[in-house]
Amino acid sequence: MEASFLGIPELVETPSVAVVVDVMRAFTVAAWAFAQGAEKIVLAESLDDALALKARHPDWVALKDGPPAPGFDAVNSPGMLRSVDLTDRTVVQKTTAGTVGALAVKEASLILCAGFVVAEATARLLQTRACDRVTFVVTGEDGRADEDLACAQYIAHRATERDADASAFLHRAAHSRAAAELSNGVRQGVHPDDIALCLELDRFPFAMVAAAEDSLMVLRPCAVPPSAAAPSV
Repeated sequence: MEASFLGIPELVETPSVAVVVDVMRAFTVAAWAFAQGAEKIVLAESLDDALALKARHPDWVALKDGPPAPGFDAVNSPGMLRSVDLTDRTVVQKTTAGTVGALAVKEASLILCAGFVVAEATARLLQTRACDRVTFVVTGEDGRADEDLACAQYIAHRATERDADASAFLHRAAHSRAAAELSNGVRQGVHPDDIALCLELDRFPFAMVAAAEDSLMVLRPCAVPPSAAAPSV
């Protein structure tokens, strides 16, 4: 598998297969939303679009970065979301990096959204789809966020090597700028457990696939058989 790692501004052409990575915290939150029973997640273009979708569908759960705000039901925090019952609900998510990255590659034939919590399932899905070329979209800090790059590189290694060791990649993420900002109170809407939850390797057994549905970009969980063939070495 040929892997490339690009920031959102570097996406000059539509990739065939894209893995959009946002560890802290968009796609960790998305995985937790599915674990809490959500049926699907609509990735909104803007805060105004998220509020408009919420107005048209009052039963949907609108979620954003930062502190609580009028019209929104939740914030982009796995620590906060893990206690919310989302059974059969639709979540509308708008974040500063993750959702932007997914929408930037919306024309790709296969779009996966990932963090460490779904790394193994994401790597196995790339194996089962026999993806020869994969573009990893490093969403944070215009492609320089080390937690996202570390996760992307780990998934790429795991998709091609039997015994990829995650420890060094997790260490990088734990000492990233994003982790420091979360722990030091630079970012708002943060739960004390957010960093630890973002660094839980393979917490969930599903991958997350984004695709267009009725003019919306929709993220859904995708079960991946645990018996997927191991990559050749």
